Amino acid sequence: MTKKFFGTDGIRGPTNQHPMTAEIAMKVGQAAGRHFVRGEHRHRVVIGKDTRLSGYMMENALVAGFTSVGMDVVQVGPMPTPAVALLARSMRADLGVMISASHNPYQDNGIKLFGPDGFKLSDEDELKIEGYLSEDARLAQAEDIGRAKRFEDARGRYIHAIKMSLPDHIRLDGLKIVIDCANGAAYQVAPSALWELGAELITLGVTPDGKNINYKCGSTDVATLQETVVASGAHIGIALDGDADRLIIVDEKGRVVDGDQLMALIGSSWNRNGLLRGGGIVATVMSNLGLERFLKSQELTLIRSKVGDRYVLEEMKKGGFNVGGEQSGHMIMLDHGTTGDGTIAALQVLRELVDSGKPASEILHLFEPVPQLLKNVRYAGGMPLDNDKVKSVITEAEKELNGNGRLVIRASGTEPLIRVMAEGDNSDQIHQITERICNVVEEVAD
Repeated sequence: MTKKFFGTDGIRGPTNQHPMTAEIAMKVGQAAGRHFVRGEHRHRVVIGKDTRLSGYMMENALVAGFTSVGMDVVQVGPMPTPAVALLARSMRADLGVMISASHNPYQDNGIKLFGPDGFKLSDEDELKIEGYLSEDARLAQAEDIGRAKRFEDARGRYIHAIKMSLPDHIRLDGLKIVIDCANGAAYQVAPSALWELGAELITLGVTPDGKNINYKCGSTDVATLQETVVASGAHIGIALDGDADRLIIVDEKGRVVDGDQLMALIGSSWNRNGLLRGGGIVATVMSNLGLERFLKSQELTLIRSKVGDRYVLEEMKKGGFNVGGEQSGHMIMLDHGTTGDGTIAALQVLRELVDSGKPASEILHLFEPVPQLLKNVRYAGGMPLDNDKVKSVITEAEKELNGNGRLVIRASGTEPLIRVMAEGDNSDQIHQITERICNVVEEVAD
């Protein structure tokens, strides 16, 4: 059975357009509440959000949905996605909800759901909730309607939790750090945690106005961060996205460090310190071949999953791994959380910076990436990847690579895009192949 509402990371889309309407949000609350109301205890859901304007509307609709089926609601306001996962588990809630469209512009929004264990829901759970969306809600009796209240200590709890991810001896005194919070969910908690650990801070993207989330800032646009790091003589730059579950780093020379290099650093560092489990790390099919070769040189393995941090997590659980992530900057460290956490990942990088005494440019470029090109082709509808012309050009490209590279062509789970990625040792060949495939996809997508 194919899901109609849930993508690779919850439900997402332009607000006030199906499915991101207040009406659907209320129904999601009712359906998810129905699925998680089990037993006779008072049921509780924790709801957080990022800073986009539509968060108020979606939050109120979800509160109405959950309370109408008998669930109490705890509202924590603007908080990172991993904070909602943590609070859902630590507060013994039956469900956690994050209202966010992550790195998307403010016009979009989304709903991410977490179970009582703090992990994102399984495909099975999401399908069950979708089934309830088409049925009449099971409304609570008047005396059983849920209550809603705001929880004022959420920020303090999360700041304490992320600081505890570092050993006691690690302090950030003497480090000048530029942090860009994308005018998003972490605009208060991430700078507070770094400051409390002793860092000298320069902050960017910490003045949200409802419409500037991810706009020319954060992990998807690091130009200002690069300029600020170099101009200020900072030791490192940290960029989070709108809901702070992903991380991109800029070294002291202004060079961008992606998730693959971060996984190489964290994986090898944890391995040296006897912390790494599973004999390697988990990444997606999009991670660079250079990462795989580096890990092999360290006698570590790389397990690849489908794109999406939930699939990374599935492979981590299956193989007993405690480090995994995506090239885009999602970092999952199961010793410290149940989902991607950009701030905790940044602290692991800063720990290595402190312990090594070396500059960021030296510790953060552990391998030479294989030439890799990723292009997106937007389409209006249909299934371009099922077209015979597209299948044919992909087959020809695979023959041309002849085992000396990789192709990953897939439909995005969050946007109407076909993502075309090619990598190999011959840069010219990779560019030609990518262009050829994109041209054919564009042709059939018109």
